[in-house]
Amino acid sequence: MASPPPWVYVATAEPFDAEMAARIAEHRSRRGGQWRTIEAPLDLASAVTGAPASATVLVDCLTLWLNNLMFNNRDIDTETQRLETALAARRAPSVLVSNEVGSGIVPDNAEARRFRDLQGRLNQRIAARADRVLLLVAGLPMVVKGQP
Repeated sequence: MASPPPWVYVATAEPFDAEMAARIAEHRSRRGGQWRTIEAPLDLASAVTGAPASATVLVDCLTLWLNNLMFNNRDIDTETQRLETALAARRAPSVLVSNEVGSGIVPDNAEARRFRDLQGRLNQRIAARADRVLLLVAGLPMVVKGQP
């Protein structure tokens, strides 16, 4: 929120159950009225492209987006390329939230291992294009790439 408004919150979560619906409602209530929300569980590239050119965009989050793509049998490489193209065209700040899922134990099933591997590759692709990458550990930001 250090950038001047307008701010665009691109939400990738879907309320598949009551607990997730409650989480989404809590997120909405914390944002306040100056945020414009775009729900984009699958077509993240179009949401980024459709945001006002001068608006700061916050995408929350790539991990849920990847989950949605997998669940809907989408071509992940194609969708990631579309997202990269949309981000490259933006001039206003873009902030993308993602989870680091490769630091824990190796999952016990093939689909979970596939997700972990795809999430790692997605994070690498986005980080390679980013000017700045932060890793939050226990709420503390650690600069991985770029200036503090």
